[in-house]
Amino acid sequence: MAEHFRCGYACIIGRPNVGKSTLLNKLIGQKLSITSKKPQTTRWQLLGIKTATNYQIIFIDTPGLQNRRQSSLNRHMQREIVESLTYVNVIMFVVEALVWKQPEEQILEMIGMNKCPVLLLINKIDKLKNKEQLLPFINSISTKYKFQEIIPVSAITGDNIELTEKIIVPLLPHGLAAFPEDQLSDRNERFFAAEFIREKLTRILGAELPYKISVTIEKYTDKSHAIHIIGSIWVESEGQKKIVIGKNGCNLKSIGERSRKDMEQMFGKKVFLETWVKVRKKWTGDLQALRQFGYET
Repeated sequence: MAEHFRCGYACIIGRPNVGKSTLLNKLIGQKLSITSKKPQTTRWQLLGIKTATNYQIIFIDTPGLQNRRQSSLNRHMQREIVESLTYVNVIMFVVEALVWKQPEEQILEMIGMNKCPVLLLINKIDKLKNKEQLLPFINSISTKYKFQEIIPVSAITGDNIELTEKIIVPLLPHGLAAFPEDQLSDRNERFFAAEFIREKLTRILGAELPYKISVTIEKYTDKSHAIHIIGSIWVESEGQKKIVIGKNGCNLKSIGERSRKDMEQMFGKKVFLETWVKVRKKWTGDLQALRQFGYET
């Protein structure tokens, strides 16, 4: 059976905001990875598992390459990227259409240490007003590295997503499936509950505050008719706490309502969600706090 089946890991890598998480969700056909327009939305590597009749692709969503001040949190995210490249069979290097800057050059250096094939995915082609600009861009970047394929895609509209999957399959080794065919990720429900809350915080709050926020699940009780969840939102100061709560609790209420809807859609049950905002000063540089919040240090 292993002779007719392929299974392997495909790592999705790129700078922040190129659409890596949106791409993963489109490839899997379900929302697994949280998304927003702000950098640092993805903080952990996340496996998204796609199983078909004769193959299983284990996609790895990674944090965006960080050039910000090197806090303990940023170092954690950098390690997540490096570690994800150590055991993959295919690298999916995602760039934004018509954009190539220093972070892309840095990623090329990282990729150069690997022997596996690299697909260059040019994302967000749906936003191009003049598609004729794409060919000169492809010609320019094709000289930078010996890519296995260069594929223009749109993670939003789905353009060339099926083609990308078809190109990946023959690049995987023969072997049995690593995960059960009905499993979509390596993460559990508590992880996704915390991530859905953090996504809404990132989208609703101002530009800088989301980097100072983490979420933990204090209680997760799964009963036959409903799931009861208590989540803690961690910030670094009382001022940040007030912003998260909002006037008369409006922000916290909106965050809770939106998070609960995502949870109910994923878990397939009624969800009762309770959230609390707590202060842990300078937690992004506190190794003990990072371990408590689930980050590798």
